[in-house]
Amino acid sequence: MSTVKEAVEVEVPVGTAYNQWTQFEQFPQFMEGVEEVRQLDERHNHWTTKIGGMEREFDTEIVDQLPDERITWRTTTGDTRQKGTVRFQRIDDTHTRVELVMDIEPSGAAEKAGDMLGMIDRRVKGDMQRFKEYIESRGGESGAWRGRIKPEG
Repeated sequence: MSTVKEAVEVEVPVGTAYNQWTQFEQFPQFMEGVEEVRQLDERHNHWTTKIGGMEREFDTEIVDQLPDERITWRTTTGDTRQKGTVRFQRIDDTHTRVELVMDIEPSGAAEKAGDMLGMIDRRVKGDMQRFKEYIESRGGESGAWRGRIKPEG
């Protein structure tokens, strides 16, 4: 497993940054290689990605979600194995720190080689920068889901 960590400061209130991140179906707008995300229910999403010519489909489950603070998920099906947390920290009324930490297990020789060359890390850094540009250029969120999901067990 490789751990990738990236943070950006966005020029929007914490609620706006959090609300936009809950709009999973908008991820292809700023995440490289993400072709589609379909929200199946409050906890589950189906992803289609195409990276380096390799198309993959997998499902994720949100295991912990606290409005304006964090969203934690893990994969449940497919070849892609990952888990992660995105955290939202209020800096002031108009600025928010968004920090993404992901554990990714590359599958296949090409992905493992790409990981060793730092490609996953660079892609996540680019995705976070594109999220910053996306939310700041919009000036507001495209929607919101403010529910609380607690870890089971």
